[in-house]
Amino acid sequence: MVQFDKNALPVAIIGGGPVGLAAAAHLLKKGEKFIVLEAGDSVGSSMLEWGHVRMFSPWQYNIDKAAKELLENAGWTSPDENALPTGHELVVEYLLPLSNLPEIKEQIILQAKVVGVAKKAHDKLKTGKRDTVPFQLYVEVNGDTQVIEAKAVIDSSGTWTNPNPILSNGIWTNAERKLHNQIHYGIPNFEQLENRYQNKSIMVIGSGHSAINALLDLATLQQKFTDTEIYWVLRKKIHEVYGGQENDGLAARGELGIRIQQLVESGRIHILTPFHIDGVYPTNSKITVVGELNGEEFTIGDIDEMVVSTGFRPDTSFLNEIRINLDSAVESIDALAPLIDPNIHSCGTVRPHGEQELRHPEKNFYIVGMKSYGRAPTFLLATGYEQVRSVVAYLTGDVEGAKEVRLQLPETGVCSVNLASNSCDSDLPANETKDGSCCGSPVLARLEMKNNSCCE
Repeated sequence: MVQFDKNALPVAIIGGGPVGLAAAAHLLKKGEKFIVLEAGDSVGSSMLEWGHVRMFSPWQYNIDKAAKELLENAGWTSPDENALPTGHELVVEYLLPLSNLPEIKEQIILQAKVVGVAKKAHDKLKTGKRDTVPFQLYVEVNGDTQVIEAKAVIDSSGTWTNPNPILSNGIWTNAERKLHNQIHYGIPNFEQLENRYQNKSIMVIGSGHSAINALLDLATLQQKFTDTEIYWVLRKKIHEVYGGQENDGLAARGELGIRIQQLVESGRIHILTPFHIDGVYPTNSKITVVGELNGEEFTIGDIDEMVVSTGFRPDTSFLNEIRINLDSAVESIDALAPLIDPNIHSCGTVRPHGEQELRHPEKNFYIVGMKSYGRAPTFLLATGYEQVRSVVAYLTGDVEGAKEVRLQLPETGVCSVNLASNSCDSDLPANETKDGSCCGSPVLARLEMKNNSCCE
């Protein structure tokens, strides 16, 4: 193993998920010093929150090549490359063994929340010798704030902890926040939460695979507890969510479309579409939802629980003193936005990209992984792995290697450019776009009724 330069500042990696740990693996192979700052109790902590979800993409597309080489050198055996892992399996069988490699483990700090990133002695306005001074990361660890200096920063903190709100215009309200005990954002594990949802009136919001799986699991719950009432709110036409079905390149994903069409045609759920929600309000321990249904004012009350599967958005609040360049709509780096804008592209038309597209005005600062896509819902784990390979190559002086985009993805079903209805894949839990076209994360698969998945 190449030895670190003990006198060099590290590259700071924010986030210990699959893309962050892939960055660590690539830096390790290059002999570069690094530190991984993970806000959770474990690497892959966000993935563990949807650990019951099975991915659409098989193992072969979910393991970074540099990480695989390090693991196999340590005696690790890769899972069946054609099998579809759950989020829990991805963490337990891949991320934990990777994080436990001695050269990586000693560089990881858990329960380390980054609350600020800056350049030493420089606020955002000051230029001076900005490119010659180190980054300073302010990190909350066990109630104390530590300052860590780094020569470069790779932000792979994801979007999972920053869900989109219920309202169709994307605005958070105090009324919605007050209802947090009756709202689940993301992908509920209904098998574990049976007592919470049985015989309740439940509204599911969203048109992606996470919403579809919530509905399918609720239908199973309804068979056991017959007073369970299910509402489905979506903005697109119902047939647009059925996808490619038998023609889908990913069979497990196509099965979702078949199952949800059967459920809709059974008449067991109430369909509200196109329904644009303007407000949600607490009413005598219930929830009242108001908005426009088919262009007419509409109110529905007596909702006990809501499942909001409308995606996530990036948190850049701790980057206020770093010079970043974000697109005004997509909220990705400006150069990447035209390549991933879901108003133009589905995941099948997003071309591979690397360090050059990911550069911010702040030298040696990069946002990678799901967060790099901003609000766009077309991200794939394999894309994130190629991002960090290219970024690390550039940071270590391999400029030509950074330019070589090596990403190879499988044909993924019915992805195509279609402004009216984009169908898509993705790799981590989910986003929904303004026009209802969606695709988000994880590239998940539903193999059995009890499993959830998503791809908004």
